[in-house]
Amino acid sequence: MLLLDKPSGITSNTALQRVKRLFNAAKAGHTGTLDPLATGLLPICFGEATKFSQYLLDSDKVYQATAKLGQTTSTGDSEGDIIDSRVVDVAQWRLEQAILQFTGQINQLPPMYSALKHQGKALYHYARRGEAIERPRRAITIHRLILDHFQDDAFEVTVACSKGTYIRVLVEDIGNDVGCGAHLTALRRLASCRFSIQQAVTLAQLEQASAGRRDAYLLPVDALLEDYPGVALDKESAFYLRQGRKVWKARPAAEGIVRLYDDRHLFIGVGELEGDGNIVPRRLITEFSGAETEEAG
Repeated sequence: MLLLDKPSGITSNTALQRVKRLFNAAKAGHTGTLDPLATGLLPICFGEATKFSQYLLDSDKVYQATAKLGQTTSTGDSEGDIIDSRVVDVAQWRLEQAILQFTGQINQLPPMYSALKHQGKALYHYARRGEAIERPRRAITIHRLILDHFQDDAFEVTVACSKGTYIRVLVEDIGNDVGCGAHLTALRRLASCRFSIQQAVTLAQLEQASAGRRDAYLLPVDALLEDYPGVALDKESAFYLRQGRKVWKARPAAEGIVRLYDDRHLFIGVGELEGDGNIVPRRLITEFSGAETEEAG
């Protein structure tokens, strides 16, 4: 896995393809789309690691967002056309009050300019044709929403949120709450799960680095799963688990999803530890290239 600091102005897929070519990878995927406007942490999985990308897709994220009050746009950000302009007469206390309304669990309406599917097509295909598709609100959680800066018609917030949160929509909703509308002008992803932007490498750094140096930026497959407890298996149990059979483990460390290692301390994949001590294989790797680790747990 690679932690990339995506630049502004390109899609997540474009960034992925450039990284894929640099590493001469046959298979790769990213874990959570960033709009072209956005920058920041974009974890990229290679090979067998793509099997475990869902664990990052489902994780909480942290963003820093900058917004402009007084204007709403067709896309919710500065890349869209301005569709409404209003006078901005908002005191800081009023903005802070509005922000409080969007902390905790809320129901958010996904934007038309999104990759969500309707009858097999992404919503943005319909939006580009001027069509509006009815879509249900989705429950999301805003764990933390802090006003970092406010001056004139611009404000900046830090948002810690659950998966599926659209920061563009959050900014629009805040703007509507204070009565003048708003749109997103900049967005940076600071964290995904336990990974932070401080750990990421830029495209420019990758392109300038030697092949050996590039490889040094890679993390092992099980780095994706370090929030889950590790379980070491003996040789026989590891063999049967790789055949898709459940195995039993004395004195289980915990119930739920666990990282699994064989008798050589090699990462096998993830399983589900049941209350009776049985471990059910859930997602296993089929080769060990780049997936070795020194110890379990």
